[in-house]
Amino acid sequence: MKTYGFLLRVSTVLLIVLVVLTAGAVTGGRPAWADGAPAGQDLHISQTLGARELTVVVRRADAVPGPLRVDVITHAGTPAGRLALRVIPTGASTAAGELPAAGSVVAEGTLDLGAVPGYHGVTLRVDRPGPWELAVDDGERVARIPFIVPARVVTPPEFAAYVGFTAAGALLLVALALVVWARRWWLSLFPAGGMVAAAAVGVTGALLSATTPLPPQAGPDLDPTIDNVTAPYSVKRPPLEDLSRPPVNMHLRPPEEASAGRRVEFDLLLTDGATGRPVDDLLVHDSALIHLIVVSPSGRLWHLHPVRIGRGHYQVSLVAGEAGHYAVTAEVARRGGGVQLLRSATGFEVGPGLAHAVPAPEPKGLGLREVDGTAVDLSVTGGAYGEATGIAGSNGTPGTPGTPGTEGVSGGSAAKGVSAEAGAAKEAAVEPSATEVVAGQATTINAKIGDTADLQPWLGMEGHMIVVGPLPEGKPVGKATESAPIWAHVHAMGAVRKDGVGGQPDETVAAFGPTVRFTYTFPQPGRYRLWVQAERNYSIVTVPAILDVGRPEGGDPPA
Repeated sequence: MKTYGFLLRVSTVLLIVLVVLTAGAVTGGRPAWADGAPAGQDLHISQTLGARELTVVVRRADAVPGPLRVDVITHAGTPAGRLALRVIPTGASTAAGELPAAGSVVAEGTLDLGAVPGYHGVTLRVDRPGPWELAVDDGERVARIPFIVPARVVTPPEFAAYVGFTAAGALLLVALALVVWARRWWLSLFPAGGMVAAAAVGVTGALLSATTPLPPQAGPDLDPTIDNVTAPYSVKRPPLEDLSRPPVNMHLRPPEEASAGRRVEFDLLLTDGATGRPVDDLLVHDSALIHLIVVSPSGRLWHLHPVRIGRGHYQVSLVAGEAGHYAVTAEVARRGGGVQLLRSATGFEVGPGLAHAVPAPEPKGLGLREVDGTAVDLSVTGGAYGEATGIAGSNGTPGTPGTPGTEGVSGGSAAKGVSAEAGAAKEAAVEPSATEVVAGQATTINAKIGDTADLQPWLGMEGHMIVVGPLPEGKPVGKATESAPIWAHVHAMGAVRKDGVGGQPDETVAAFGPTVRFTYTFPQPGRYRLWVQAERNYSIVTVPAILDVGRPEGGDPPA
């Protein structure tokens, strides 16, 4: 009896150990990755759809088949209207099924947008994992947004852990049965030995599941199909893989008739640098497929997000505020090609138009100004002295309202001038100074927007800064920026956290700022144009500035 009791106690301990190890294997698996983010996170993507600047949020799909929540966030100035949303599977599979064919509409719904900016949502339905397309239709154009519905993928080590622990548990029960009912304890040694071997397999699989490299992922690495989304370990691959892809060429198809003061719509055609075929493998990068920067002849900036209307075909529009030449630059991320800066060699021309179309005012340098009724203070840290400059207004004192600024598309606006009552001293203080920033040295530009922490995350960040230069004197800004040697897109320090449930917070969270900071090393001396952007009250605040960068002591900056 002592032997039986001992074996029972040992078996009980082993059973508890198996339960704990099995639970660890089940809960310790890694999520699959799709489209540059962990599957199970929300996909945020900005779209400039006609006159509307929208943020479309495709919420995580927890079960397939099951519901898919799609939210649309509108911004200040977005006209009211109705959007039709449709979800369409686009992936091909080697296995035939009874589901609707790829390319057919599985679910659709409508959203009524009001004049007040904010949050709108609709629940659709998906019936399979794999690549999908969300069509957003405003009645005149259709934006086609690619996304991936993930599948729960069990890695080979996880599968070995499940099988090993299951077999070990079954053999443990057999051993217990032999001990209790057969009364021949030595017979239990055979299943006990098998249990030990199975447990060893399970433990090995559980340990390897956390360290085994993932295969190339559908989305970031491979063009997604149903097969490589649902069974990435079963897809046959060559032994040596080169996942890199050539650079992208961008052709800007200018509008046929463009006049100042009217909406101008133009197309972007993206082609492969090696084959000339349309590029249709862009990834969502900083919450957009394309970040398009347009600069007017007087320096007004638009930060737009063209909509995908076909393979390698994107479209966008803006209200051209003045006649002259407009510079165009795009930032994209291609699957296997990384982030790329595409600068149009031609831009586009806008002819004379409405009498009220006026150029943007000349921006100031550092210091205090007012933008859309909000006090904005620009200062720098670092440069030649390694400390904050003594610019007037750096204490955040609210400015005096000045003359109205000029507005750009998507709620952006140029800075408003400081009033004459501010005095000549303050006016002189905001002029550019070449002694504050030195080429080749890291400089932090601080933008204090308002006095409270009520900034909203935009494009996944607290703020963005566009840097162009060095620019020559006297040349129209559009022409000058088109040939400028340096274009930079700088993100605010202290990016918005994205590791919470569902990923990054959306624009309904107004809890950041009021100061956003950008660190950048200006490679060359000269005069630069800066545009700082942040979101407040569902409006994109655009703060233009001029900054003179000095030459370091001893000559040119280090190469």
